Amino acid sequence: MEHEKFMKMAIMEAEKAAEAGEVPVGAVIICNNRPIARAHNQTELLNDVTAHAEILAITAAANNLGSKYLKDCTLYVTLEPCTMCAGALSWSQISNIVYGASDDKKGYTCFNEKILHPKTNIIKGILANECADLMTEFFRERRRKTDV
Repeated sequence: MEHEKFMKMAIMEAEKAAEAGEVPVGAVIICNNRPIARAHNQTELLNDVTAHAEILAITAAANNLGSKYLKDCTLYVTLEPCTMCAGALSWSQISNIVYGASDDKKGYTCFNEKILHPKTNIIKGILANECADLMTEFFRERRRKTDV
């Protein structure tokens, strides 16, 4: 299935983030059935709280397309976007958002489900367990290091 194929690409990005000590969130933007942007969290590397995978992917995709709008594009992201990312995705007018794991603490649905562009389609739960496991293992490992 296409959704799983592209979510696996996002998972690979999330794994890169984890290896770099970043919260393991990965994102891929697809246009015309091909990846036009890939990104993972880089908040630690860039010392920038806005350097979320989705924001970096939006910028890369816009540069690739030469347009600030991402109509006819699909974002695959391993974790439900936060409100900051959902707002940026709304401004980009992205057509579809597909995410893996829900974020019960910081996900946009905890605050305002209407933040996204009204024409944006949402698909959730694609490879949700794999995506959630990345987060669980990352934070388990971090706790293990602080307990020593």
